[in-house]
Amino acid sequence: MRFEFFVATRYLRAKRRQAVIGIITGISIAGVAAGVASLIVALSINNGFRQDLQDRLLGSTSHVNLLRIESDGIKDWRPLMDRLSKQPHVVATAPAVYEQVLISRGARARGAVLKGMIPAYERKVSDLLRSVNIGSADALEEEPPAGRNAGTASEPGSAADASPSAASPSEPQDSMRAVQNRLSAMPPIILGKDMAENLGATVGSVVLVTSPQGELTPFGMVPKYNRFRVAGIFNSGFYDYDSSWAFARLSDTQRLFGIGDQVSVIEFKLDDIYQAGPISQQLERAAGPGFMATNWMEQNKAIFRALRLERLVTFITIGLIVFVAALNILIALTMMVMEKTRDIAVLMSMGTRKSQVRRVFIAQGVLIGLIGTAIGLILGYSLSWAGGHYHFLSLSPEVYSIDYVPFVPRALDGVLVAAVAVGISFIATVYPSWAAARILPAEALRYE
Repeated sequence: MRFEFFVATRYLRAKRRQAVIGIITGISIAGVAAGVASLIVALSINNGFRQDLQDRLLGSTSHVNLLRIESDGIKDWRPLMDRLSKQPHVVATAPAVYEQVLISRGARARGAVLKGMIPAYERKVSDLLRSVNIGSADALEEEPPAGRNAGTASEPGSAADASPSAASPSEPQDSMRAVQNRLSAMPPIILGKDMAENLGATVGSVVLVTSPQGELTPFGMVPKYNRFRVAGIFNSGFYDYDSSWAFARLSDTQRLFGIGDQVSVIEFKLDDIYQAGPISQQLERAAGPGFMATNWMEQNKAIFRALRLERLVTFITIGLIVFVAALNILIALTMMVMEKTRDIAVLMSMGTRKSQVRRVFIAQGVLIGLIGTAIGLILGYSLSWAGGHYHFLSLSPEVYSIDYVPFVPRALDGVLVAAVAVGISFIATVYPSWAAARILPAEALRYE
């Protein structure tokens, strides 16, 4: 053990003539530990919100969207999609139609984003269809018209046609069968969990979907509408989607909006989500003039910028706790220099150099910082693990889009926080160590 470190540890363990020095030292260690633990927990929450938001967004939406600028839709979308799917870094493509609609059931109504899709393509670019936990997304698969109406006609020569007396008991069954046939003939729709709750809809319910794109009649502009059968309910865990999104077949949405065989957007999934910016520009150039590509980073730029700013403000604000603890270290070391003046003079008279005396008190302050930092790291990571594992803190999903506070501790944050805490502790030792090195042995021992 080096001489300076040995003396520093002895000073920390030695009994005090003035108990207040030991109390201040303990408060310094506790202050550093509290500041480090608070920083670890706060950064874990910030990382959790960022990662959870990013995962939910990327699981619910595509990485890049290609739109037509000069018109409302893309007409030749099939050859264009096939051509762009061969571009570098493109993993999958999917066509989609997005429109604002009004979905109503009885007296209840809600505005919604209706997305028309082809499930076989959609499953390759997003995970929303995998979040259907009531009913099934298989109902969105395209079916031939004949298959959809199969079995609707009554069988000739049955008991219902044999005699009037036999027809009466079968009438309820026939009407029930007719209702089932009408329901099966309706196009399917999948609603978000919160939207279904607000509408009072369950699987099998009938909802009315009204498009703002009306059609011109002799009586003026009349809204277009169609009845859909609820085939499933999805729960993505993202309130914005669960409360205002609905899915239908691409062909059904094209008929509802009267747009023919065209789509609003072509969606892309990439092999590297963090290269979405340059890849979207590459796809825009490959598509030709009249097209515009947007990516998930641009669409959510404000949210992630706010999270970065919040992270910085949190670090500065809670870092003040470590700064206050550093002031306690400065006070404790200053009082210790005053208490150990005679000991320092004896050491210097025996040949100890001023630089060694400085290093004794620097080592003592850094030891206080290291002990407090170690305790804070253990406490902070333990609290973060427990919070992330047991979801202690619940949230209102209407406000925060998720129903609990996510904790995602990172090792890099621990390294950064530890470096800052130890660095501040080191700075706090500068003045006391300088004052200790300036002690004159003759003056200190004159009256001994």
